[in-house]
Amino acid sequence: MRKLLLFGFLICSTIAFTQEDHFWDNVRFGGSVGFGFGSNNTTLSISPAAVYDFNDSFSLGVGIGYSYNKKDSFKSNIFSPNIFILYRPIREIELSSDLQQMYVHRKSNSFSEKYSYPALNLGISYRTGSVSLGIQYDVLYDEDKSIYASGFTPIVRVFF
Repeated sequence: MRKLLLFGFLICSTIAFTQEDHFWDNVRFGGSVGFGFGSNNTTLSISPAAVYDFNDSFSLGVGIGYSYNKKDSFKSNIFSPNIFILYRPIREIELSSDLQQMYVHRKSNSFSEKYSYPALNLGISYRTGSVSLGIQYDVLYDEDKSIYASGFTPIVRVFF
């Protein structure tokens, strides 16, 4: 995963140094923020990202995510760097491929464990302005390792 992120960074850096001042005109910043509170339950997450638009149809991006979850005596911290591709066959539809490496640390009163696992999310979303809403599926989903109850997760992306 580190090699893949380094490769993505090198591609973006190479493009930055070979282009004129127009490089930054094609970069958008954004990501997502999430939170949830309930009976003895707290979830907080933040996932900033940057995307380079090669043209109106194709974009490449990198991001980093962090999530904190607490329910009763159970706590988890998840760190997840990612690289993603966005393809828009038409302006309103966005197809995505998002490769993540999830680093999980979870603990409770009786145990503590650290592990990591990859996730490859393929998704489709409706795009309006700077917001994309949709659904994605982790084709590498493993219910024994995943922090999610299902391979399906929602997409909520905002880029400016």
